[in-house]
Amino acid sequence: MALLENLVLVFVAGLITALATGLGALPFFIIDDISDRWNVVLWGVASGIMVSASVFGLIFEGAAAGTLPAVGIGMLAGVVLVVVAHEVIEDYEPDPGAYAEADFKKLLLILGILTVHSFPEGVAVGVSFAELNLPGLQDGISFLGFGVPVVAVFITVAIAIHNVPEGVAISIPLRAMNVSEPKMVWWAVFSSLPQPIGAVIAFAFVRYAREFLPYGYGFAAGAMIFLVATEFIPEALELGEHVDGGGRLELVSGVALGFAVMVPLAFI
Repeated sequence: MALLENLVLVFVAGLITALATGLGALPFFIIDDISDRWNVVLWGVASGIMVSASVFGLIFEGAAAGTLPAVGIGMLAGVVLVVVAHEVIEDYEPDPGAYAEADFKKLLLILGILTVHSFPEGVAVGVSFAELNLPGLQDGISFLGFGVPVVAVFITVAIAIHNVPEGVAISIPLRAMNVSEPKMVWWAVFSSLPQPIGAVIAFAFVRYAREFLPYGYGFAAGAMIFLVATEFIPEALELGEHVDGGGRLELVSGVALGFAVMVPLAFI
């Protein structure tokens, strides 16, 4: 099978995982107005989703692919990314239109970090296809004339499933900024577009991708966790000022729900 056809198949697999992120925005087509109390819960859910995905997905996978120090170095780089991005966006003079300037900057930061973090997941998809159409493939299935490794099917499906709650996490701040539902779907998918790109690059240079994969996973995890700590939680607590008890019960409940959604998926 020609290299180009293999690359196309890997790109389509990565694109499927990206499109799955858009599914997370669909519930907001039937939800109109959200009270401060429920906004606090949803910010908590988003936080729980992202932290649990980082710890039980990215960090665990990074440690399995390499060493914990490598993951730690990647996490530190991810934190630096958020700090630098924050400084760049703070210095940026936006033309927000219908959005308040502060909300527009928050939107840029959240979408930017989530877009960057999706690249290592695409790399994981590409790496899982490493034995695509290789002679003597043991654990594989036949699909449209391709010999596809079973692990590639598993990783593609698993990341697609993980991307659905990430789409919810992305849609929550967009809903708070009164972004339309179709645009929420678009931005959710947009945040995962690096996945098919990362998949193709990793497949083409799979020997090198395996070596750098733990750093990539750590990078994504560090960026996501720091984003939750510096943006999601403070936003929830700010909204909670108008809720009985400061919204802390709602926030904790939301975080717990986010973990309950993501932790089982991490062990699929």
